[in-house]
Amino acid sequence: MPEVRAAEVFDEINAEGRIPVPSGPDRIDGMVGVSGRMLDVYRMVGRIAPTTSTVLVQGETGTGKELISRAIHAGSRRSDRPFVTVDCSALAETLLESELFGHVKGAFTGALADKRGFFEAAGRGTCFLDEIGEVSPCMQAKLLRVLQEREVRRVGGTDSVRVDVRVIAATNKDLALLVAQGKFREDLFYRLSVVTIVVPPLRERRDDIPLLADHFLQSFVATNEQPARAISAEAMAALVAYDWPGNVRELQHAIERAAALSPNRMLLPEDLPPVVAGPPRAPTAPALSLQEVVKGHLFRVLKQAKWNKKLAAELLGIHRRTLYRLTKRHGIPLGKHE
Repeated sequence: MPEVRAAEVFDEINAEGRIPVPSGPDRIDGMVGVSGRMLDVYRMVGRIAPTTSTVLVQGETGTGKELISRAIHAGSRRSDRPFVTVDCSALAETLLESELFGHVKGAFTGALADKRGFFEAAGRGTCFLDEIGEVSPCMQAKLLRVLQEREVRRVGGTDSVRVDVRVIAATNKDLALLVAQGKFREDLFYRLSVVTIVVPPLRERRDDIPLLADHFLQSFVATNEQPARAISAEAMAALVAYDWPGNVRELQHAIERAAALSPNRMLLPEDLPPVVAGPPRAPTAPALSLQEVVKGHLFRVLKQAKWNKKLAAELLGIHRRTLYRLTKRHGIPLGKHE
């Protein structure tokens, strides 16, 4: 099956004249897949990108939520403006507030000058709020004000600053469940989820695994200026069978590790991480010759018959003279046996 990239879906939608998606290779870099679930995602991205709607991207860790968000920005009318990424889970609340909204000189120890926050720095571009489910209730209230009023107030300041920024939020959590549990503001949830895009986990789109694996291998080969390499059928079967709890990111790391460590031009199952390749297989017994098979069968039947030649011949369905001839040919003595 030929490789299908998001670009082709974007171009297909654009060709139909339904939405004006601008061209450019950066807007969909790395988005590869043929599964129906991913084609639905591409079409959603293509339709929502030219609008100004706030978008919530949901999916497990490693599914490519930031990549989807960058594609939305790159397909928008803001594509020539900044795409500013904020990891909400990596910053303490006080630092996150300063980074998002900025601060004025003297607002706290170390604030030696006025500083713009990410919302201002985005400057009519896009602000990507990653792991939005991790922010505190206090920060949720402040983010809600930004979305409602389209203005920010720097830490330590009294004046509000107007901002023209598109917000795309991402989370690996079920925000609707957090709302039901009282851990996330319902009004903020509705503000963020004007459009929701759910990125499926890799285990639910196994048809994409061979394409992604080959894509990552060829990228590694090109980056490291190596000769052409490929993935064996056995290794590919192991890749497709594995559940990939770390999703596309885990697959990428597995392929890069295998390509970096393997001396083979063809990647084999043993080149993959043990958790992917599975337990080592028991060595296959060498094939027996027909003579060895017949000899073994004769010996087992004679032993079963307690070396009674008449009974053994009956069990084998042959004449006793034939039994004598076969045991002689295969070197099985018919003397006394314990």
